[in-house]
Formats: sequence, structure tokens, C-alpha cells
Amino acid sequence: MEQYGTIIFMVLIFAFFYLFMIRPENKKKKAIAQMRNELAPGDEIVTIGGMVGKVCSVDGDLITFETGEDRVRVQIQRWGISTKSGFDPKAKK
Repeated sequence: MEQYGTIIFMVLIFAFFYLFMIRPENKKKKAIAQMRNELAPGDEIVTIGGMVGKVCSVDGDLITFETGEDRVRVQIQRWGISTKSGFDPKAKK
């Protein structure tokens, strides 16, 4: 009987980690990937490095955006986008 208790305990620990740590992180990653795939010209973005700008063009994995009043254009890889204005990865759908 003691063997079953240990096995049940291990299963409960795994279930706890899955439900409260692994699953929410996977949902957040999926939401961020979807946000990056839906970028379009005109969207306000923030890069991982903290640069803020407006998307000018999307060409595959390369995003071109304008920063500041002097309208400097910067190109960045799609994975370098942190957030989009009005996007909240924690929001429930």
C-alpha cells in the first residue's frame, strides 16, 4: 500500500506543476506568437530592447518600423517584438 501512496504523490506533484506552471507559460507563448504573426503596418510596437515605434512594413520575419519624431526607420526580426499597443498576453479570451 505504501508504494501506491508514493506513486499517487508523484502524479499529484506532476499535475500541480503542469497546471500551475507549464500550461500557463505555454498559453502565454502561444498568445505572443499569434500577436507577432498578426503585426501589420500602422501597429504601435515595443521591441525587446525597449525601442518604441510604428510598423511601416512586414516582409517575412523582417519588420521595419519608425521611431520618434525624426522618423528613423529600423529593421528587426519578428522575434524581437515584445508587445503591441493594446496587447495583453494575460488577458483571457
